[in-house]
Amino acid sequence: MSVTDRPSSQDTALTEAFGAPVRRLYATATAPGASAALRRALELRSFLVLAEEQVARVRDRVHAAMDPSRDQGTLSADALRMDAEWLQAALEARAGYRTALDSCCAPCPGPARRPVPRRFSSTSRGSP
Repeated sequence: MSVTDRPSSQDTALTEAFGAPVRRLYATATAPGASAALRRALELRSFLVLAEEQVARVRDRVHAAMDPSRDQGTLSADALRMDAEWLQAALEARAGYRTALDSCCAPCPGPARRPVPRRFSSTSRGSP
């Protein structure tokens, strides 16, 4: 499965910032004239997807190692220490990508935040 098909924790923010579902944003980013901000945001999202997958893999491996039904003779403090270091690195990467993505999306006015042009009717101008 491609990173474009995997969910990330920031998909809602991207959709709000750029006004389209993530799948459509990836298609838009490959079109001529796509904004650099969109390309950067989607590149960061791709890295975030991988970091979140790493976090989940290490978490699942630690859970499996600590399963109460597992033979205690197979436990390895060294393996768990290595998993803790790997988990720390993956969590730091995830946090960094989320922060960078937040910064990238912040200046983008989403559809809900774009100013709505005001139209005045002849009665709203204060004419008698």
